[in-house]
Amino acid sequence: MDAIAGFIGGGLGYIVPFLAVLTVVVFVHESGHFWVGRLFDTRIETFSIGFGRAIASWQDRKGTRWKIGWVPLGGYVKFWGDEDAVSLPDEDRLARIAQDPDAGRCFHFKPLWQKALIVLAGPLANFVFAVAVFAALYSINGIPRTLAIADTVKEGSAAAEAGVQAGDEIVSIDGEPVTDFHDLQLAAIASDGDPLTLTIRRDGRLIEIVVHPKRAEVTDRFGNKQEIYQIGIGRGENAVFTVEYPGVVSAVTKGVHEVAFFIERTFAFIGGLISGREDTRQLSGPIGIAKASGEWATLGLAALITLGAYLSASIGLLNLFPIPMLDGGHLMFYGIEAVRRKPMGEQAQEVALRIGLALVLSLMLFATWNDLMRIFWS
Repeated sequence: MDAIAGFIGGGLGYIVPFLAVLTVVVFVHESGHFWVGRLFDTRIETFSIGFGRAIASWQDRKGTRWKIGWVPLGGYVKFWGDEDAVSLPDEDRLARIAQDPDAGRCFHFKPLWQKALIVLAGPLANFVFAVAVFAALYSINGIPRTLAIADTVKEGSAAAEAGVQAGDEIVSIDGEPVTDFHDLQLAAIASDGDPLTLTIRRDGRLIEIVVHPKRAEVTDRFGNKQEIYQIGIGRGENAVFTVEYPGVVSAVTKGVHEVAFFIERTFAFIGGLISGREDTRQLSGPIGIAKASGEWATLGLAALITLGAYLSASIGLLNLFPIPMLDGGHLMFYGIEAVRRKPMGEQAQEVALRIGLALVLSLMLFATWNDLMRIFWS
């Protein structure tokens, strides 16, 4: 009951930050489609943030209707000749458009490579946005650093069993230099339980120790639980922190690494789900993301912006999955068209679209159920 009361009581605190972050991320995604479409002189009928009836709309000089829908959970760019918001072609309408002197501006009559780039631009815009946000945060707020020194070694942990001692400094992991304690944490998480070779400085000597990370349940400051791999090394209260302010190139490079690491961990998690190593209960849906938005918002604007960057990368990656209805599904259709030398039939596309819709809805319902179980019955 306390969890239910807390969730309901914090409803606005969750919803407002969630919608703010989601609106920005969706706008970035659809802007990618829009501007590359404009680059190729494609006629665009509608740019919508949200679905359903418009609560506000206006038309620009090129005839595109900009609209804000009353259901603020997504968005779309509708090209001339589209039957609906997912760019399924309207064959009857396309036959009429083909007779129009301006038919070359129709998305569906564009060369295959142009259509592919327009579709690909949405996810790419999300990735670029995420990198830019991380780079900006690193440049403005700096990057906290602390030496990877084992101030504490948890009893019974992987580090303790391998012989790591308090006071040891971790110099490298599997040959890769360690410049910060955070590097050690990320290496443990990314290990998936595989052994790690630590090069340690102890009493002025370098020694190598092999540790086998253990899976453990951790609880964050908001009470959320998840399972990750750890080696059991901790920082003490007297750890010395410094702040590094990187240059533009260094900040962008670190932003790229952050997004790449996020993508790599996402694929590792999916692989774990398929193999049974990961718990499907860790999947989160809209409710979980909304709750996380509210929680991160309490940490300040920078934390909420950081969440937006991760969400942007997540949406970009999700849209590249080869599922009909998503951008990756359209790219899959174009790949088939390139091989067959002709597009898939309208009926085949409709069937594929229904299958894709069923998959997406099923996944969303399952993830939402997980969210409800975590919030109300944990």
